Amino acid sequence: MIEEIAPQTGAAFTLKKGERLRVIDPQGMQVSDMVLFNEHDIREKISSGKTLDFEESILISTGNHLWSNRSRKMVKILEDTNGRNDFLLAPCSPETFQIMYDNPEYHPSCFENLYTNLKPFNIFPDDIPTAFNIFMNVQFDSNGKLSVLPPMSQPNDFVLFEAQMDLIVGLTACSAEDSNGGTFKPIQYEIIIN
Repeated sequence: MIEEIAPQTGAAFTLKKGERLRVIDPQGMQVSDMVLFNEHDIREKISSGKTLDFEESILISTGNHLWSNRSRKMVKILEDTNGRNDFLLAPCSPETFQIMYDNPEYHPSCFENLYTNLKPFNIFPDDIPTAFNIFMNVQFDSNGKLSVLPPMSQPNDFVLFEAQMDLIVGLTACSAEDSNGGTFKPIQYEIIIN
């Protein structure tokens, strides 16, 4: 069954070893931040550094794994119809909008949507790692200068993951204007049990 995450919100759920998770961009050009935790020991969580190290690439897509801070595989990417994801930038937070958008007013954020949805699993703000930013289009020039461009994902593009251990998953429909081409749209997901 396909579940939908409303724009600028999030969800959290468990995914058992061997189950697959399909994250879908139903309308196109919408980022989804994903964090992973070991269901049996939440101190083990997704690691950008370990993943980029072991996969020897900053462009993570089909055939790659996402690794934990304990150097263990958490998920394998079985299929990625868009092919552009980011594992460099942290989830947008209230401070993101104050510092980068010069917006002192309250703004929904992936960071808040992750920790509020993960709270029932005893996961709190300081536990949230750098997320795997599905469909996010981060480019960089020869000097290393980063720029966030609109996602290249088309309607119904998806990434299909296979759990390599029992997981707690946090997932968002990203709240940062620049990451989503200036608009906010839903994200869908589906858990596929063999």
